[in-house]
Amino acid sequence: MKYISGLINLIVSLVVSTIIIYAINFVAGFAGADYSFTNGEVFVIWILMAILVNNCFNK
Repeated sequence: MKYISGLINLIVSLVVSTIIIYAINFVAGFAGADYSFTNGEVFVIWILMAILVNNCFNK
C-alpha cells in the first residue's frame, strides 16, 4: 500500500509541475517575454518542479 501511495504522489507531483511550468510560461508570454526551451531544459525544470511540489505536499 505504501508503494501505491508513493506512485500516486509522484504522478500528481509530475502533473502539477507541468501545469505550473506552462502557466508561468503563458503568463510570461503576456508580459512580452518569449521563452523557448529545449527538450533537455524542459526535462530538468520538470523534474525540479516535481521535487518542489512533492516537498510542499509533505509539509
